[in-house]
Amino acid sequence: MQHLPEFLLRPGRESARDVRIDLCWLIGLVLIVVASGIGLRDPWPADEPRFALIARDMVATHQWLIPSVGGDVYPDKPPLFFWLIALGLELTGSLRLAFLLPSLMAAIGCVVLVYDLARRSWNREVGLWAGFGLLFCLQFLWQVRQAQIDATLCFFTTLSLYGLLRHCLLGPQWKWYAIGWAAAGFGIITKGVGFLPLLILLPYALFRRGSWQPRPAFEGGWRWWIGPAALLAAVSVWLVPMLLASASNPVLGAYRDEILFSQTVTRYAAAWHHHEPFWYFILEVIPGLWLPFTVLLPWLIPRWRNDWRNRDPRTALPLCWLLLVVLFFSLSSGKRGVYVLPAVPALALMAAPHLSSIAHRARAQGILFALTCVLIFIGLVGGAFLLFAPEMRQTVIDDYGIDGVGPLLAIGTVVAVICAAMRPARGFMAYALSLAAVLVIVGFWINPVIDPIRSGAAFVGQVEAAVPAGRELGFVGYKEQYLLQLQRPITNFGHARWREGDQEAADAALWLSRSGDRLLLADRTVVDGCFKSARARSVGRANRTEWFLVEGQPEASCIARGREAAAIPYAPP
Repeated sequence: MQHLPEFLLRPGRESARDVRIDLCWLIGLVLIVVASGIGLRDPWPADEPRFALIARDMVATHQWLIPSVGGDVYPDKPPLFFWLIALGLELTGSLRLAFLLPSLMAAIGCVVLVYDLARRSWNREVGLWAGFGLLFCLQFLWQVRQAQIDATLCFFTTLSLYGLLRHCLLGPQWKWYAIGWAAAGFGIITKGVGFLPLLILLPYALFRRGSWQPRPAFEGGWRWWIGPAALLAAVSVWLVPMLLASASNPVLGAYRDEILFSQTVTRYAAAWHHHEPFWYFILEVIPGLWLPFTVLLPWLIPRWRNDWRNRDPRTALPLCWLLLVVLFFSLSSGKRGVYVLPAVPALALMAAPHLSSIAHRARAQGILFALTCVLIFIGLVGGAFLLFAPEMRQTVIDDYGIDGVGPLLAIGTVVAVICAAMRPARGFMAYALSLAAVLVIVGFWINPVIDPIRSGAAFVGQVEAAVPAGRELGFVGYKEQYLLQLQRPITNFGHARWREGDQEAADAALWLSRSGDRLLLADRTVVDGCFKSARARSVGRANRTEWFLVEGQPEASCIARGREAAAIPYAPP
């Protein structure tokens, strides 16, 4: 076969031993392309340092119910994801390992679930195509290599879809129906949109009334209510204790209202940032991030159309759900590309039965081969450009701490060798092998070298060296990566207060004015506002921002507006 090696697919073999071999291949590949470099870098912005900081403080303080960042209550997300990082920290003792473990386990879980559902719905070979397709989809691969919430959310939504489809397509299997609802509940306390898999019951209800079912529709009576009960039970693991704790505490009451309403309904209906047009996902996100599936659409769409005409719910149900998910997020004014990640496993599932036949098309192979060759161009041309542009080369070194010539040339060379060996007839293999090779280079070479800059460790070292022993340090408008790296006590003034204008700066001004032994770390915008009359000296640039140590008397008008209670002492564990 020209698409995947014969020893890998082993068509026609459906034994339990063959399934175990498949799982070893899939999990092994996940470890190569996702786990490469784990433990060799610290958390990076934007989200990783914040989540790692919350989990580290949970372990240190044993405050598991209400997340806090820098000593301030964090109402943006439910705590399940932070519990998982904290569990990894307890097990490994290393935050460098722990913060990426949930995403790695989510990647393994998603790939295995998609493989198994496709295997049960069609056959083992289709299952392998589903697993490989998901693993090498750019958005999935990008997200599971990071420590954001979305990979873990994707696992719970995939598990929910798996359970619901095991019941609806291969059932009745009421156990899996309940698991599907429970997984949606755990998805909700990971990130509020965890309920999305339940939308697949809408097209299923319509299909049951027509000629879609390959067997007579089954009735369940009262057992259909097992699902909502399972969801409530899963959500209640966190929701009930939180509601009880917040009933008589005003601070926790504000947290409750923020996370249950402002961060869900309000944020969806009237988002305060990330504003994008309705067509954002369709035109700007999906074409690039859902590669390689998007370049295969000329072959996939006619096959999906035939599945629809043949009333095949195995592809029609995932297709309807995918469209509902994209529509759901498109209707909100606030959009980020990562929002549609949970739809990618469904895409892999509905594409899988057709990938084998598409892989026999020379043009399809050629398109993926050409796509892979772009990596050669980026690597060799980019490396050569830096080699003969010393100023740009030095800029990269100054900004990222790495000489980009070596890694770029290595990527271009390795991919060129792979393409020369595979040739256009094996474009699918060239794409997968090249992507894996690039990620290994990134994980073991590039990431460890740029880590001191990206993690903020180098900048924090400069700050700590510049602050004399015995002096108090405050941080206004802090970045979580710096708080994570600091080894000394610090005072901050709350988390993410950008919606309050310059009130945080005013609170910092009052704190600074109380003692001549205090120093304040602030950026240029803050200095030019409330600290124009104070003494400020630069301590360097980090993440494209220049930072200053400020001492002396702030502006009187800012001091007058400041609030003592806003100062939050924080000591790293």
